[in-house]
Amino acid sequence: MLQKWKDTVRKLKEDIYTLYLAYRDQRVSFFARVVLILTVAYAFSPIDLIPDFIPVLGYLDDLILLPLGIWLSLKLLPVEVVEEYRAMARQQLLERKPNYIMAVVIVLVWLLLGFWLYLRFVVHVD
Repeated sequence: MLQKWKDTVRKLKEDIYTLYLAYRDQRVSFFARVVLILTVAYAFSPIDLIPDFIPVLGYLDDLILLPLGIWLSLKLLPVEVVEEYRAMARQQLLERKPNYIMAVVIVLVWLLLGFWLYLRFVVHVD
């Protein structure tokens, strides 16, 4: 069962990357491009429509909206575009090395934000 979940997550990751690569292609219609951008932005966004800390409902948007957006985006794309960019995404994901520099930058941004919030709200409380 765990392997099935891993395969599903890998497939979703591959589909999101496929959409990311395909949105600039000239064969993609304007409407499809808008749906692709919204889907990819939602997938990468740290902000959800329903916050994850709300029990059950918090993860429903990730379990329903994201796969629905991916499905719709893939249906709006021409078949040859999907095949071309899916193969490209699969190849790039296999060759990809972890980007430790970006990971450090993201962690530093969160630490700085946390420190700023601490100074702003905890230290100045009288």
